[in-house]
Amino acid sequence: MTEWQVTTVVADTRHGPTARSLRLALAEPMHAVPGQHIDIRLTAEDGYSTARTYSLSDVRETRTVEVTVERAEDGEVSPYLVDVVEVGEPLEVTRPHGGWFTWEGRDRRPVQLIAGGSGLAPLMSMLRSREIIAPATMFNLVYSLRTPERTLFADDLRQLMIHRRLPVHRAYTRSAPADDDRPAGRLTAEELCRITIAPDHAPTVYICGPNGFVEYCATIMVGAGHRPESVRTERFG
Repeated sequence: MTEWQVTTVVADTRHGPTARSLRLALAEPMHAVPGQHIDIRLTAEDGYSTARTYSLSDVRETRTVEVTVERAEDGEVSPYLVDVVEVGEPLEVTRPHGGWFTWEGRDRRPVQLIAGGSGLAPLMSMLRSREIIAPATMFNLVYSLRTPERTLFADDLRQLMIHRRLPVHRAYTRSAPADDDRPAGRLTAEELCRITIAPDHAPTVYICGPNGFVEYCATIMVGAGHRPESVRTERFG
């Protein structure tokens, strides 16, 4: 039986018009691993309840966690989390789950992150934890998104780039900023291979995003010579 605990929304961050991060204060402390997710349950006055799974984007503390949600227009839960719930209100959540798409920091092999849209959320938990537990580990991020307005964690990415903490490659597929050297368009196989960590460095590759994007990138990575068992994927949609 699933165990639920009541949390309190203590802070929030808007990411453009369609996404939002919620920081939740926990009734009971929990240890979450970067890359894990939780279920959030909503219950109506008539007793009807529904739950959805969302990635944790910050797991550095044990008394709070952060979850990041992008609104699905036909969703039952995400519109409430993005547009309705307010700071101070309760939310029911499970304990963290998921064990394959995780990074614990003990393995010092290089890490290649590839995100499509809101697939950046679990990868952000890895980036944030890396700064504390393994700052010398080689990381590289490729972030594909439609437009600049859809950017998640803009301030975090800006700081990583300013301080040269790791290479950050942003690829806009619909429209790009006027000063961007890369024209808008889908990542090509040649481009993805050029901007990611080479297979001879034996990185662990984490790919998260919509189904088609994940399949596309995973196929390119394996075709480029990365070992299939080193390519870990998480998808939605």
